[in-house]
Parts: sequence; structure tokens; C-alpha cells
Amino acid sequence: MARQSISLTQPNDDWLKNQVDNKEYSSKSELVNDLIRQARKQQRQVDWINSKLEIAENSNFTNDSKEQILAQSKSMMND
Repeated sequence: MARQSISLTQPNDDWLKNQVDNKEYSSKSELVNDLIRQARKQQRQVDWINSKLEIAENSNFTNDSKEQILAQSKSMMND
């Protein structure tokens, strides 16, 4: 397993410590790896949505651009 040294802001370090102290994770490393897995999964989902939007845009299914549709979907997710 690769080892890394990272610097964290105090609030982020406090949050990580709190998650471990609350037994949500057994270590900061486990938590950071989980956060990275979640971010990678989210990126795959965004990439999939982008590809579908590009197909729709290229097929003239919509007049909205990929960026407009993505902004609208993000807006709906935040409501």
C-alpha cells in the first residue's frame, strides 16, 4: 500500500479525528480512503451523465448545451 504525507487544515483534521473517535472509522487512513472511493464513484457518475448529455446534444434531442443540462440537474439535486 502506498504511503502519503498530507497536510490538513485544523478544522479538517478535527473532523477526521472526530469520525475516528466516534468509531465511524478505525483510522484516519480508512476514512480518507473511503472519501476517495466516494469521490471516484461520484466522478464516474458525472462522467456517465456527461456522456449521455453529449449523446443527447449531438442527436438534437435538446437545444440546451451539456453545461446547461448538467447545471440544471445539479440544481435539482441540491433542492
